[in-house]
This record gives sequence, C-alpha cells and structure tokens, in this order.
Amino acid sequence: MEFTQDHVQGSAIFPDYPIIFRAKDGQLHLKLMSWSCLARWVKEKPDNKDPKTIKLRNGYLNARSERILDDPSSLWYKIKDNRCLIPVSGILEHRGVLGWKKSIPYHVRPKDQKEFFLPALYSVNNVVDKDTGELVEFYSFALITEDANELMRMIHNSGDNPFRMPLFLPFAMAMEFISPDLSEQRYREILAYKIPSEDLAYHSTFTIRSSKPHPLGLRKHEPYEWPGQPPLGEKNPEIKMKE
Repeated sequence: MEFTQDHVQGSAIFPDYPIIFRAKDGQLHLKLMSWSCLARWVKEKPDNKDPKTIKLRNGYLNARSERILDDPSSLWYKIKDNRCLIPVSGILEHRGVLGWKKSIPYHVRPKDQKEFFLPALYSVNNVVDKDTGELVEFYSFALITEDANELMRMIHNSGDNPFRMPLFLPFAMAMEFISPDLSEQRYREILAYKIPSEDLAYHSTFTIRSSKPHPLGLRKHEPYEWPGQPPLGEKNPEIKMKE
C-alpha cells in the first residue's frame, strides 16, 4: 500500500487505512481508521454527529512532531499517548517544477525496508449512529510529520505545507514507538529522529491523480520519467512561506 494525500476536483479524499495500535487490553490490534484526526470536542456533543456524515478536515491529516509534547493547546498534545503505526510499502509525494502546470509524483521509501511503519496518533470519539441511535466509537488518525531532510526538501517543495516529510523510522524504533513503557525522554528522541537522505530510495512515477494507465504498462507507483523532467534541485518553484 502506498500512502498519499490525494485530491480529486479540489476535495480531499479521506480513505480508511489499517492501523496498528495497542488497545486497553495491552495487546496490539489492527483496525481500519479514518485519516484526519477528529477533534476531541466532538464527543461532548454526540447528539449531532453521525459516523456516516462526519466531515473530516485537511488540518488534522498530519500531526507536527514538534507540537506533540510541547504544545499543550494542541490536539496532538491531548492525544500524545494514543500512539499507532501505519503499515505501508511507500509514500507518494509531489514535486513542483517552475514553469510546469502539474507537479511530478515521487515514490519514496527507506532503502532497507520494502514494507515499513509510519508513526501516527489516533483519536477515539463517541458518536451517534443515526440508523440505530446507538453510541459508537469512531477511530481516526493523523500521520506524524517533521521538517524534511535535504532530499525531501527537493521533492516536497510546493503545496500548502512544503518542506515536511513523514517521520521515517527504522523498524526497531517504530516498535519502540508503540511500546507501553515508552519514557518521555525516549519519546522525544524518537520524534527528533531524521532519516539521512542517502537512506531513502526514490523515483518519479506516472500521475496518480487520474485513471490514466502507466504508459509502460506498469503499476502506478513504478518508475516513470517525464519528458523534459529536470534533475532534483533544479527549477524549484518560488515558495512564499506562511507567517
């Protein structure tokens, strides 16, 4: 499974993903959760929320690593102990090119892991199923991101939140992340980890934002070089960072 934030006609798609988390029984479980963390205030007003009509928001797709332990006003601080993992085979990110109308998608993964786990936070909200009138638990999650390394700065160089990347972790560190005995000091060390650029495998791919097949008959995430595609680091778009 490739992990990406894709858009169709300007509206975000919020798919469900299989998420690994440690439940109250202390055991690891696998459960489908909705991408885009639902704010905790929803469970205070369950009478007007239905899991089939809940509108998830772009602003809660990603949890900034620097806010999780040090920003008590954030949702991420409030759910900092709800740690989970997203099993994936790669991520898809888009690179802007100066003068190009469309961005170039790239497939990225750690070189030594064909399958790996991205750390995330999850939230559980009590909402009303309007068909049955029963309170049900709605599970949602947010991917943890950090400042991009040198390679990912060249790939994720445009859009609403440029120069960010998922918190790529070595396998052992990912397992630590969901350990029930994780200390705050070790938590900070994990959140501060930044994978070296040379440890990432990457290639450009054909468009993933349409139903057009790969010109070479390959799967969408497999390599494709666009005509006139400039090398990484060249023709970067001018970015005006948000205040």
